[in-house]
Amino acid sequence: MRKIFFWAPFAIVAMAVFVVAGGEVVRLLWNWLVPSIFGVREITFAEGLGLLVLCRILFGGFRAHGMSRSAMRRRVAERAADHAADRMTPEEFARFRRRIIDRWGVDPWPPPEAPRKDSEA
Repeated sequence: MRKIFFWAPFAIVAMAVFVVAGGEVVRLLWNWLVPSIFGVREITFAEGLGLLVLCRILFGGFRAHGMSRSAMRRRVAERAADHAADRMTPEEFARFRRRIIDRWGVDPWPPPEAPRKDSEA
């Protein structure tokens, strides 16, 4: 619990620096490129920050990225499994499977479940 109280101020400052830096980078890039290309006016820091938020909403969304990454990893591993399993020797396939598990953190070929024993039998 002490670690949270120790790191919380640093996290808040880091988020504030990230927001300020992001808004400033958008403003600088806009003012450097867009007026000379399209002939529009330069923007302020607040407008750059608003543009950054608007782009995040339109193109990035506000979903939890950890969930989408794990789903993507699972899909990539499954596609690789389907594509590669038919073209490899068993030894090559075992090495490939190990690399997939090490890289993506998922096993697209989970071991089959043990057969269930009926309690009536």
